[in-house]
Amino acid sequence: MPACRRTEEATVPDADRIEELRTAERQLQAAQLACKSDDLRMHGTGEQKITRVEEEDLSVLVARDTGITCFLGTLEGTLSGTQFTARIRYTRTWIHDISGWRLLAVHVSDAG
Repeated sequence: MPACRRTEEATVPDADRIEELRTAERQLQAAQLACKSDDLRMHGTGEQKITRVEEEDLSVLVARDTGITCFLGTLEGTLSGTQFTARIRYTRTWIHDISGWRLLAVHVSDAG
């Protein structure tokens, strides 16, 4: 699958799907700010709490029923009771079905 590119630069057959996926990504970010833990493993455990998301870039790629979001930015919060601030890059893979976009897999790395 091609590398993530900014939506405005990508050639995509369905602009509505891109906006739906961008909305799903931002809703997940908002849920993390509210009280959810990060992505799959810690979701709902309270082990990680995100208090700030500062987005530098969010790229979206959609191919039929699969979507990829690539985020670059800074997160602040607590992990197992310890405060952190981290500039990260993550890639999330999504699938689309009758209920909308659902998160399938995540990769996160330090962006220094």
